[in-house]
Amino acid sequence: MVSLSDLPLRDDLRGASPYGAPQDAVRYALNVNENTHPIPEGVARDIVESLAHAVIGANRYPDREFAELRGAFAGYLGHGLDASQIWAANGSNEIIQHVLQAFGGPGRSVLGFPPTYSMHPIIAAGTGTEWVTAERDAGFVISPETAVAAVERTDPDLVFLCAPNNPTGTPLSIEVIEAVYSASRGMVFVDEAYAEFMPDEVPSALTLLPGRERLIVSRTMSKAFAFAGVRVGYLAADAAVTDALRLVRLPYHLSALTQAAALAALRHAPEMLAMVDDIRGQRDRLLTELPVLGYRAHESQANFVLFDGVADPGATFRALRERDILIRDVGLPGALRVTAGTEDETSYFLGALAALGQGGAR
Repeated sequence: MVSLSDLPLRDDLRGASPYGAPQDAVRYALNVNENTHPIPEGVARDIVESLAHAVIGANRYPDREFAELRGAFAGYLGHGLDASQIWAANGSNEIIQHVLQAFGGPGRSVLGFPPTYSMHPIIAAGTGTEWVTAERDAGFVISPETAVAAVERTDPDLVFLCAPNNPTGTPLSIEVIEAVYSASRGMVFVDEAYAEFMPDEVPSALTLLPGRERLIVSRTMSKAFAFAGVRVGYLAADAAVTDALRLVRLPYHLSALTQAAALAALRHAPEMLAMVDDIRGQRDRLLTELPVLGYRAHESQANFVLFDGVADPGATFRALRERDILIRDVGLPGALRVTAGTEDETSYFLGALAALGQGGAR
């Protein structure tokens, strides 16, 4: 049997590692920022009925333009958007891939601000786009001045921003996005995967879309909608951007079943999002109680909390794993990340962490 090194792999992929979040079977999986609340039973029944209806016509290809779904997303997002400004794909990762295929590629670059979503550089590499980076300010924030200086220094073809940021949960001000757009010549991609968990008074980058044809705002159904297993991501942008993405998408890339499930979930958006306030509450509980245990919890507007002051993150990760809890070691010194789950999950995690003693397992 040959090894990977024996294959004629692209030189720029040699030595690279695939995305590798653990998928261990544990009782408390709090490591990949899923919505751990179950889908309401009545909503689940409607989704199943919609899938059953779609299966009857599964001998035919699905709507290549997923027109009904795009209209439903436009209605959900509001802000005067229409279906021509919406694109959808198999999770926000495929959205990112489509954007980089259309606007990145060999000889082009994308600017990011680590620590940030780990798939951004991986997908950039897969599309042959150079990944260039700039440092954040203290506390993982980005000021308009820092962002503009990075754009002027690197002159990227794309800029990737996360609002709020993953893996830190850090807010990103609307002023930063405005400043980056004004300073750049290329596409500005704002990843709002956790937007529904932001405070209600915090404006979305969607408010900046009018008159900014190079701005893209990405969302997902994986988090607030508890739809991680269905794989539906989407974006809002100028209609010309969706025309560009048609050039690179695979034919019929959204199955009839995916479209049916997403449409059914959107019909029940208020019920699906009713759990968001509870998740915010558990996030805020983590922000309050982790410092009591001797850790520093970083400000978060997402459904997770990054905390540091961990003496040995690897040992603490393993000790929690032995207690049937899976959280995330994101590779930051002395830090770990935990998803805000249900009240029971949060209580169990905090109790287990307290039992390990201040600073975690040593």
